[in-house]
Amino acid sequence: MSYDIAVLEGDDIGLEIVPVAVEVLTAALDRAGVTDVVLHPLPIGAAALGEHGTTFPDRTRDALASMHGVILGPIGHAAYPPGAVNPHPVIRRTLDLYANHRPARSYPDLPSLHRDVDLVVLRENNEGFQPDRNMLAGSGEFQPDEDHAYSIRVITARQSGRIARAGFELARQRRGHVTAIHKRTVFRLTDGLFMREVERVAADYPDVRLDDHQVDTAALHLVTHPADFDVVLCTNMFGDILSDLTAGLVGGLGMAPGLSAGDEVAMAQATHGSAPDIAGTGRANPYAMIMSVRMLVAWLGNQHADPRLTAAADAIGAAVDSVLARPDQRTPDLGGTATTERMGAAVVRALG
Repeated sequence: MSYDIAVLEGDDIGLEIVPVAVEVLTAALDRAGVTDVVLHPLPIGAAALGEHGTTFPDRTRDALASMHGVILGPIGHAAYPPGAVNPHPVIRRTLDLYANHRPARSYPDLPSLHRDVDLVVLRENNEGFQPDRNMLAGSGEFQPDEDHAYSIRVITARQSGRIARAGFELARQRRGHVTAIHKRTVFRLTDGLFMREVERVAADYPDVRLDDHQVDTAALHLVTHPADFDVVLCTNMFGDILSDLTAGLVGGLGMAPGLSAGDEVAMAQATHGSAPDIAGTGRANPYAMIMSVRMLVAWLGNQHADPRLTAAADAIGAAVDSVLARPDQRTPDLGGTATTERMGAAVVRALG
């Protein structure tokens, strides 16, 4: 079979870091002897708005339905005009990308608050408090009059069970430990339902240790004892917040890759935004985008039992490790002097 991967550059620094990540991907695939990955550049975001009159053209939407994977650069939706579509939550729902993997890892040669961080925040992606994805039609947030505004949180047994199973499967591949995050002393029904499903799924994984924390307590322990965590299993908003916290533990959002995965397709999408303030300066750190692509390739290798893709993903990880060990090959936010392109070129060279 061939693997079809959509490439959506996004906005602002996305136009710089996505091409770098694609160069790294291409080099890794060549090294692993993979010739059956086909990349499909598609319009998205502000550039698509100027050329096609919409941030999410029908051409792109239709093409995504046949892809095995997606590479999505950061989207600058806050700068879009009123009525413009923010594409990434639509993509997540359309492709049923319910599991958002957000790893945080410290490196010995980089400054970080802790030296022993190696965890993954696994976040349910398509319901919760986020009003752009918790309703079939309309919005989960509304304001009936000038002085009253409401948000509806949606938690279902199906989605809670799916993300729980994904978390336990991930823990089996890592260190065998899941920490479920909730606030069920307050959200007795919604977080109660989430934890009911987590505990039900846990019975199928006697080899994986389950514990749980209230979300506020989890924030404390993540800051003080991050080595105690392996897979941090969260509902949508709690995971969104805690993954920024864990990024701060290891050097910031430039060190925060991400993968949104479903049962049939996955999307590489770094956690950070489009950073318009540094766009065009050559200072953007490509690490998170490169490692998001690495996660996508690893997911495809596992999904399709293809050791060539697994080898390509492993090679990207090793090449990035070697580059981060040298300050002259790192971008300024990592204490180096390299531009975005120079750091990417160094990773390509390290791939041999």
